[in-house]
Amino acid sequence: MPTRQTYTVLIPFPIGNGHWSTAGEELELLDVEASALRTAGRLELTSVLNSTPKKAE
Repeated sequence: MPTRQTYTVLIPFPIGNGHWSTAGEELELLDVEASALRTAGRLELTSVLNSTPKKAE
């Protein structure tokens, strides 16, 4: 059985029934569901975002 992974929304996108996701929202998706959205830069794996060092401003 495929497992879902947690993704963080970077750029909002429609999620159905007239609703949109929000930036920073975490969604549990299958890899096949998230593939095109990751390619478009709209979301990223939460674990990847948490492991990336933040830039000092």
